[in-house]
Amino acid sequence: MRTFLIVVSFLALLLNCLKIYGQLEFGQLTADERELTSYPQDTTATAVYLSEVGKNYFEVRNGYVWLISEYSAKIKILKPEGVETANISIPLDRNSEWKETLHKLRAVTHNGTVKKGVTKEDIYEVDINKNRIEKRFTFPDVQVGSVLEYTYEIKSPFFRNLNGWKFQSEIPKIRSEYHAKIPGNYVYNRALIGALKLNVNEASIKRNCFTVPGASEPADCEVLKYVMKQVPAFDDEEAFMLSGDNYRSRLEFEMAEYLKFNGGRQVYTKTWKDVDREFRKDPDIGSQLRKKNFFEKRVPPELLTEGTPLEKAQNIYAYVQNHFAWNEQYGLWNNNRVKQAFDERKGSAAEINITLINLLNAAGIKANMMLMATRAYALPKISHPVMNDFKYVIAKATIGEDSYLLDASDRYVPFGMLPYRCLNYYGRVMDFDTDSYWQDIIPTDKNKKVTHVRMELEPVAGKAKGFMSKTSTGYYFINRYKTVQSIPEEEYLISLEESIGDDFYITSYEKNKVPRNTSRITEKFGFEIEGIQQNGDLHINPFLIKSFETNPFKASVRNFPIDFGFKRSNTYTLNIKIPEGYKVKFIPEQKAIALPESSGMLKLECRETNGFLSVFYHFELKATQYTSDAYDYVKQFFQEAVDIQGLSYIVLEKA
Repeated sequence: MRTFLIVVSFLALLLNCLKIYGQLEFGQLTADERELTSYPQDTTATAVYLSEVGKNYFEVRNGYVWLISEYSAKIKILKPEGVETANISIPLDRNSEWKETLHKLRAVTHNGTVKKGVTKEDIYEVDINKNRIEKRFTFPDVQVGSVLEYTYEIKSPFFRNLNGWKFQSEIPKIRSEYHAKIPGNYVYNRALIGALKLNVNEASIKRNCFTVPGASEPADCEVLKYVMKQVPAFDDEEAFMLSGDNYRSRLEFEMAEYLKFNGGRQVYTKTWKDVDREFRKDPDIGSQLRKKNFFEKRVPPELLTEGTPLEKAQNIYAYVQNHFAWNEQYGLWNNNRVKQAFDERKGSAAEINITLINLLNAAGIKANMMLMATRAYALPKISHPVMNDFKYVIAKATIGEDSYLLDASDRYVPFGMLPYRCLNYYGRVMDFDTDSYWQDIIPTDKNKKVTHVRMELEPVAGKAKGFMSKTSTGYYFINRYKTVQSIPEEEYLISLEESIGDDFYITSYEKNKVPRNTSRITEKFGFEIEGIQQNGDLHINPFLIKSFETNPFKASVRNFPIDFGFKRSNTYTLNIKIPEGYKVKFIPEQKAIALPESSGMLKLECRETNGFLSVFYHFELKATQYTSDAYDYVKQFFQEAVDIQGLSYIVLEKA
């Protein structure tokens, strides 16, 4: 209890000192800020924001209206790994006519009572692309215990750049607050993203707060204040997650319309009908979908005419897969030129899949473009069109009552399946004959790994011999097929031997021929295991193949869902003939574990029957996504699976 009271008192004192911070001049620290050595809310933190404040407002300067952004922060370095926090980048947008400018930058490193500031010579500029530069600097003399303090102002001509505030980052924050004063002429959509709640959420109207030269009357302003306290760090490296942008706590603004002071009105938020109309005319998208005559002349005629509609679609899909090499680019908004890509046999995912759509339509199969984001990006907003949300193009083909989502950029993915990167829930089908609409992405649920092992023991030689078969279907098939096809067989087998253990040797190998448009591969191995005899007993690790060596879930708390992408099932069986003159000394205990609502199961059974020892192991996830509330259950579920496969062993002794 005493420790708890100390921690509570410490936090109260720390938060109190941060209230005082708002009244301090730049360059001043409280005694508590200097003496802080760890952050009790996250003892693993390498650094922590003591405070962070952002402000946005509009101001007339030299006859122009500017969007002003002010920023200030204090960061405490707690561990050596936190020193990299001293590298600061400040992005500035630009176009051919206007640019954002940085002003009033001050930065200082506090080491106790000693200060060292950043000079103008320490600040440099980096060209990122034609629309962005970055101002960069590194705090000097940074070490564990340093406090990094900096502040700056950005003057922007781009009113659409009032785009919000990031409460959550890669290090925790004791307090993060955002203020805005927005004239009523500027209308923004806004949304709070993430699971964390605001500690302060205030909005009020200030009358007659903003005037521009020549306007007949001043505008009222909306005054906003948002605060989060004790904001945990967000780790983008967490296992099995969609893009962190879906979950990282932040406030988003998006300009909806501008009511001009002279009475005019400019609307920025479009409807889907507006978007559909623009796409039909777009040279990178709409016009590229009207090239079927070009392709009809460049592919074998029978490709477009022979077989049933489904057979034609499958043949066209395979043709495009084999014709192109994907250049690893997505290419949605980047000068798509499908004719050039076809001739060069190399292109972006957009160029490859737009070619697929053209050929399907040329064969009389209805095919449309579907816009989406991959798992590396945030899910597109459903409430209204935000075109930058879309990063990727796939095809939707309709044959009779059935529809198929297709991506021909990966030649190992069977017809009717999408690459794992595309398993991001939904996309927008651009049907130019009618209206666009949302389409769910539903992965196959037939994703299984089944391993059967038969083993005979040779006590005199101190080794085991046996056969193993591995069958992979669905997304397990894609991963396995890509592996066995992309590296030489000898290299593949050596890596497999090494992954199982130093005493494991593959003596024979064969795999089935994989028919086109199937998602099943079976491999068969002959093997030997040496060194199984220890002090007269026979020791066998029953799991030659493990699903995972360590638990992928390491965080103590998770504030966002677990997303596996697809349902998965893993079954492993082992049959051992007990040698004459031996009996069972030890076998693993039986286990049966279920996730809440029967959404997953884990089972281990070991039995001796008629001179044979059998092991049955089954691991199954019956859902693709689990909420953050289920995190502790899933984490423990995986730990049990790791322990079963890593710690189980069988011992036979002489009878």
